[in-house]
Amino acid sequence: MKLGVALPQNEEMQDPSAARDFAQAVEGMGFDFLVTADHVVGAEPTNRPEGWRVNSIYNHKTFVHEPLILFAYLGAVTSRLNFSTEIIILPQRQTVLFAKQAAELDYLTGGRLRVGIGIGWNGLEYESLNEEFSTRGRRISEQIQLLRALWTEEVVDFEGRWHRIDRAGVKPLPIQRPIPIWIGGHAEPVLKRTAALADGWLPQFDPEAETSKETVAKLRQLTVEAGRAASDVGIEGRMVLPQLAQEEWGRRLEAWNAVGATQMSVSTSGLTTLKQHLTALEQFETLASAVS
Repeated sequence: MKLGVALPQNEEMQDPSAARDFAQAVEGMGFDFLVTADHVVGAEPTNRPEGWRVNSIYNHKTFVHEPLILFAYLGAVTSRLNFSTEIIILPQRQTVLFAKQAAELDYLTGGRLRVGIGIGWNGLEYESLNEEFSTRGRRISEQIQLLRALWTEEVVDFEGRWHRIDRAGVKPLPIQRPIPIWIGGHAEPVLKRTAALADGWLPQFDPEAETSKETVAKLRQLTVEAGRAASDVGIEGRMVLPQLAQEEWGRRLEAWNAVGATQMSVSTSGLTTLKQHLTALEQFETLASAVS
């Protein structure tokens, strides 16, 4: 099982040097990859509909790095660490431009990018980026097909419902052809899309819950029905270390392993200083090495 960490973006970690020190430290510990989230804009929450999620999750004061630019910076100060977007809200981004940016990042880092994608939930963010919110689920499947074409073919001739490419291509092509695409989400359409199109799945659930095991079994069935081997779709588990007692870490790791996780990313969200984050990660890495 490959191990990754989520970059903390709390106030103590917002200086560029802190991100650099964090990435270099976790690479030195032996972690395989680093993940970060994506939000282009945050909404000012005054006079929004009651219960609107932006009030409690993301707003105009929430600090969020732009993932591809961040990874370009961190790729230059690391040598082995891989990078994963978890997740890029792909339908609110222009597909060909994203293909170019991701290809360039993969090229510059020597093939160290993985693209985790999802459809998001914030209609205001789509509006701000001049993209349609209501069609995001349907468009993302076509986006995946176009991305793979642009990442593998020198000249692309593509005509879909939302995209037309008339014999054109991006240069440089990425090192990985294509760059791996993983999908986040739990809804039935997401599972079907993942089974048919993705290299991996990014769930966020309790792996010890019976419903979670049933969902994994359903994904495997859908993958086979799509004409693929069940093992073609990887699974990445997620743990937030400060939310669990240390004695629970090993049990949770083994539970993810039992449901077939091929990757595991851990978050230290809730801690404050760089030292606190790295101490927790050192403890987890020691435990994970003993379990494996």
